Amino acid sequence: MSSSYDRDRRLQLLGMADDAVLPFEVKSLGVRGRVVRLGDTVADILARHNYPPSVSALLAEAVTLTAMLGSTLKFEGKFILQANSDGPVDMLVADFTTPGQMRGYAHFDLDAVEALEDSGEADASALLGEGYLAMTVDQGDHMERYQGVVPLDGASLSEAANLYFQQSEQLPTDVRLAAGPIVTSGEAGGENWRAGGIMIQHLPDDGEPSPIALSSGDVPEDYEDLMDEQEEDDRWVRGRLLLATVEDHELLDPTLEPERLLYRLFHEDGVVAYPSSAITRHCLCSRSRVADLLRSFPQEDLADMIEDGRITVTCEFCSTDYVFDPGEIVRTH
Repeated sequence: MSSSYDRDRRLQLLGMADDAVLPFEVKSLGVRGRVVRLGDTVADILARHNYPPSVSALLAEAVTLTAMLGSTLKFEGKFILQANSDGPVDMLVADFTTPGQMRGYAHFDLDAVEALEDSGEADASALLGEGYLAMTVDQGDHMERYQGVVPLDGASLSEAANLYFQQSEQLPTDVRLAAGPIVTSGEAGGENWRAGGIMIQHLPDDGEPSPIALSSGDVPEDYEDLMDEQEEDDRWVRGRLLLATVEDHELLDPTLEPERLLYRLFHEDGVVAYPSSAITRHCLCSRSRVADLLRSFPQEDLADMIEDGRITVTCEFCSTDYVFDPGEIVRTH
């Protein structure tokens, strides 16, 4: 029988599995990947908005995918994921700032989203419609930005990410994402949002390309013909088949450590987990930054912003209100 110490220690370890990205490798299959588990981080991001459930789930998946890809950065910078479309959710933005700071928001047509939810058709493809998914690496001031763009065309975020890596990087990739509210009991019980994801990539034997070595996204005209002529590596086929057995509840279950999930999937092939990196919610907005932004506007635009003698700006990411007296906004040039 386990002691209370053992039980408390297990709970501590379970908490450490949340809000983190865990890299892993299955050398026998030529596969590397990452598992993402988000608890308080994604719950905090969503709690700052009053989004319908389907929009919350979509944004939570976007944040998970962004954490998965952004955590591969080997330098100080930012990874930005942005979806623009003609669907009810016409904009979806999530960004990752090293070493592990996340934020995100969604812009949507409430009536159109609620109509889809009422009909039971509010999946990612219906919410996003047709448009594009852009993934950008920002290395900071005076450094070149890298961006890859793929069409959405009714695809989910994971399908769009797979398409990007297949076309732009010719790197076989399989991404699984899940998000949803989990009901817990106890004093801190209730409905809490969680998100999770897992990604595997089949790397060539002669190198280890960065999963987000973004390019212009241009694809040779004969790309599809070339890919059709290539046979899939048996090891990659096995990796994909094993990943296909992952169920959404396994990606969300707070009592299932990522290491246990990896063992279930790949123990026969020998899986190695590497040190995880932490993820936290953090917004880059501040009163001084907002003031500097306002000072860049023409005076006539600033005049139009004045209501009841004040200028109020709300951060789209964290919903923080910044209130200014017009006299504070004095242009320096």
